Amino acid sequence: MTTPFEGLTKSQKNKLFDLLGVHIYQFNKNQEVLPTIKNENIVGIILDGYAQILNIEYNGNEIVIENLYKDSIFGSNISLTNSENYQIIAKQNTSVLVIDYAKLINPKNLSHNYFNTFFRNLFDIINIKMREKNERIKILEKKQIREKLLEFFEIEHKKNRLNSIYLPFSFKDLADYLGINRSAMFRELKHLKDEKFIEVKNRKITLLYK
Repeated sequence: MTTPFEGLTKSQKNKLFDLLGVHIYQFNKNQEVLPTIKNENIVGIILDGYAQILNIEYNGNEIVIENLYKDSIFGSNISLTNSENYQIIAKQNTSVLVIDYAKLINPKNLSHNYFNTFFRNLFDIINIKMREKNERIKILEKKQIREKLLEFFEIEHKKNRLNSIYLPFSFKDLADYLGINRSAMFRELKHLKDEKFIEVKNRKITLLYK
């Protein structure tokens, strides 16, 4: 998978950071990441750690909009972060690089080869993000919990062509991602295990029906 700084040497990265005037911030686990992002036109890149974009509903329920891992990109123009209902929460100690959007789109940047490499990487990553959003929509369109789980398994299976799926997050986060009740999800997972559809060991899910 493409990363933001793929193809750049350490020297070129340093030049890029100087060109764009980047800032790097550290956030502790469970701390809100860049709470001012709703009012700022910026692009963020996760350098290390793990965060989530959450929709906080009127009753306090949290819905995971997007998981942000190392090298993930988010921002005012590319993520759903401009609503008061949305928050970005660090799930681990997380390091974030921030770029002012106006500096990113300065036409003068195009005279630097290292910037062009970086910009192509961003474009590729944003295309992947759009595909993942479409996958999420396919899951959320399903009515039944079993259908949501099986659609999720199918998408992950097609990505890696493996019958074993390794969840990058907790089962609680999986329930939030699928937009379903956690207890109901565990009941359905048990049914799927009993019916020999899947095996579950820690965060490893093996698809037996493939």
